[in-house]
Amino acid sequence: MLTNNILNNQHTNRLKISDFCVSPHQVWQGALDTVSFDEEGIKSKLNNLSKACYIIRYQGHIGVTQEGHWIHDNNGKTGQMELLIAVPAMKIQQLGDPTFLDFHNVKYAYTTGAMAHGIASEELVIALGKEKILSSFGAGGLHPSRVEAAINRIQQALPQGPYAFNLLHSPSEPAVERGVVDLYLKYQVRTIEASAFLDLTDNIVYYRAAGLDVNSANQIEIKNKVIAKVSRREVATKFLQPAPAKILKQLVEKGFISELQATLAEKIPMADDITVEADSGGHTDNRPLICLLPSILELRDQIQSKYSYATPVRIGVAGGIATPQSALGAFMMGAAYVVTGSINQSCIEAGTSQHTKQLLAQAEMADVMMAPAADMFEMGVKLQVLKRGTLFPLRAQKLFELYKNYDSIEDIPVAEREKLEKQVFRTDLEAVWQETVNYLSQRNPDKLNQAAKNPKLKMALIFRWYLGLSSRWSNSGEKGREIDYQIWCGPAMGSFNNWIKGSYLADLNNRKVVDVAHHIMTGAAYLYRLQSLQIQGLQFPNFYSQYHPVISTNF
Repeated sequence: MLTNNILNNQHTNRLKISDFCVSPHQVWQGALDTVSFDEEGIKSKLNNLSKACYIIRYQGHIGVTQEGHWIHDNNGKTGQMELLIAVPAMKIQQLGDPTFLDFHNVKYAYTTGAMAHGIASEELVIALGKEKILSSFGAGGLHPSRVEAAINRIQQALPQGPYAFNLLHSPSEPAVERGVVDLYLKYQVRTIEASAFLDLTDNIVYYRAAGLDVNSANQIEIKNKVIAKVSRREVATKFLQPAPAKILKQLVEKGFISELQATLAEKIPMADDITVEADSGGHTDNRPLICLLPSILELRDQIQSKYSYATPVRIGVAGGIATPQSALGAFMMGAAYVVTGSINQSCIEAGTSQHTKQLLAQAEMADVMMAPAADMFEMGVKLQVLKRGTLFPLRAQKLFELYKNYDSIEDIPVAEREKLEKQVFRTDLEAVWQETVNYLSQRNPDKLNQAAKNPKLKMALIFRWYLGLSSRWSNSGEKGREIDYQIWCGPAMGSFNNWIKGSYLADLNNRKVVDVAHHIMTGAAYLYRLQSLQIQGLQFPNFYSQYHPVISTNF
């Protein structure tokens, strides 16, 4: 039972409860049997977010009710039920920026990010989309025909949306990036999540500008929506500003966009939403969210004051969002929406193998490390992966060290080469090169021609064979290659596992992406209610301070 000493009044050095609550002469009227004084009853009422909560004191005991009403009474009669605090009903939709919900036609300010190679699968996107939750398909690294098939399937299942598709920056293969943009324009994919961009390319500017028009009210109509994922101020600046005039001019000259579209593009930002990516799985700069988000919000406000956009760019967050606490923390810092990534890989709809899901379900927060990225290997770019149960990060790092220290495969000592062939590649390097030739001859013949003249590039392409296949092995569940699985993962996975321990979500067979989304958002709303009460002077035992997922069909 909650007692008087739980209230934050004369027993602590905080302000007294009368300084925070409604007047001490507020009296609650209602049936006493609707008031809970026991732990389970109190928590049940606090969990019922659809109703207001009244904290009352009666005969020295404090309880909670969601019924009755309060009146102002100056009589001060003994035996009355004194109303201490009242908090209104709390809708999950109140978390985040309401314009995000309207703009994307969704019910939560919650999205799931695009995990490449189809890890963010059609099943995942469709399951969330049917519940009006935005999810981005992981198109990065997939063949255009595979992306096209995903577009057809998702659009058939979600003709009215919501859904998004990833546009992964491919500096080493610009033709691939353009091909994906062409597909999105052809099939009228209206929302993309742009990730790993170091600078704006003509491809993403083309996508953005090609969807611009003027409606009957002479207002700019943005048909092609862009959610940009960034972790640096300099990159965020590019998406917060209008498209570069130089690129727009080139697109007009080539006949890709009209003069009108170029003019309109100069009046709107490159992105509608910017996702601030902190310490996430995959490509990441490991930035701390509490430093990064305020910086980008301040930058957004500076640029907004300069351009005075009709609708300011919304700033959301990704990286580390895995629990109700982390989601609420992001919202309280000013995030318009939250994005989950790593934690969705262990859900049944994710395009990962069962072995990979089991490894993820066992992960702790410290079970991750940085390793060389396949798509930007030569640049030294790294991504965050799971180290538990796999040797991939160590082996990938060894390949990068060899790349830095030698100018060609032939320069690598024979003993070292034999070690690579036996332990890492499990075949001779000539066979690996032949497979690489076969692949590039169809996908990127220009790169193949460059490698013929550049031994160091040839070495990089051979090493990228392992880096590229290791993630596919993880997704497909390649037997015998478990020790080489590349599993993109951030510390959020461990945080999530700790949170759901002992709940029904601890079982992999119960991990559905819709359930995860619902519980994170519901839990965040519940914790917000507790924070509201605590700020007004009510303190809780630990029993109340956690939100634990329970099975529910009322999503």
